[in-house]
Amino acid sequence: MFLASEGAGWPEKLPLLPHPAEMIIGLIAFAILYWLYKTKVVPNMERMYAERTASIEGGIAKAEEAQKEAAAAKQQYESQLADARAEAAKIREDARAQGAAIIAESREQAGAEAARITENATKQIAAERQQAFVQLRSEVGGLSTELASRIVGESLHDEARQKGIVDRFLAELEVGKVRPESATAGSEAAASSAGSRRVEA
Repeated sequence: MFLASEGAGWPEKLPLLPHPAEMIIGLIAFAILYWLYKTKVVPNMERMYAERTASIEGGIAKAEEAQKEAAAAKQQYESQLADARAEAAKIREDARAQGAAIIAESREQAGAEAARITENATKQIAAERQQAFVQLRSEVGGLSTELASRIVGESLHDEARQKGIVDRFLAELEVGKVRPESATAGSEAAASSAGSRRVEA
């Protein structure tokens, strides 16, 4: 339409140049497109770019924070593990010390019990020995008196002489000069001596 209004001679004169009307329309269209691009497209692109940048930066920040939290959790775990190992070692040492103390106490109690049993046995042996000595003395004294009475034909009433004979015999028996199996012979000898002294008197 513009070409028709300009006349038939325009294309022949300047065939390579666009028609002025087309240039104006093109400039107007370019201005409109530029305005739309500047006011609509560019802000949207900038907003999307900013959102994308913020999202990436937020992801990086979150990743760094997660990494820090993981490092802190690892450090806390290692600290708790070290504390647990130290506590376990302490428990083992305490158990070992308690076991040693129990063993030492048991040994001490066993030693004290053995000493007590030994002391009681020693006392019992001494008491039985004293009792046997007293019984033997009584039996030897009675036997000597009886034998002497039979020899002299009468009862011996001299207790001092009788006691002296018995004491001397028991003293010799205790130091080993007289064997227990010869006690009867010694008693008979003591009785004979007492009888002869009685006859002489």
